Amino acid sequence: KQGTVGAVALDTSGILAAGTSTGGTFNKYPGRVGDSPLVGCGFYADDNAAISCTGHGEDFIRLLIAKRAADFVASGAAARDAAKAAIAALGARATGLGGLIVVDRLGNIGFAWNSEHMSYAYMSEGLEEPAAGV
Repeated sequence: KQGTVGAVALDTSGILAAGTSTGGTFNKYPGRVGDSPLVGCGFYADDNAAISCTGHGEDFIRLLIAKRAADFVASGAAARDAAKAAIAALGARATGLGGLIVVDRLGNIGFAWNSEHMSYAYMSEGLEEPAAGV
């Protein structure tokens, strides 16, 4: 089974990073480029937040979902609220399903999805074991 794998990170120097890899879309058109390799669509990182997304690529591209989540953080939203707001925008302005994970410059983590499920895991300072869910 193919699927998306995404990661966000905050290092000890305060540098944020994000990456997304996908197995692709079944029966895609030749030459189609999905959201995963497009900055601001499938992933994004700046001085305030790092975001990785999974979902219906065309809608993530059209709505710049990763950048939208980063902008919410830059405007003062908590990582959790930024994730929820970006997915709410996806649901309000498109029919696509998906999810995302956000980490902000303070190490706060947020994730949200409007699909049936999204697997996630995270580890942060102070946790003895990774937290995970489906």
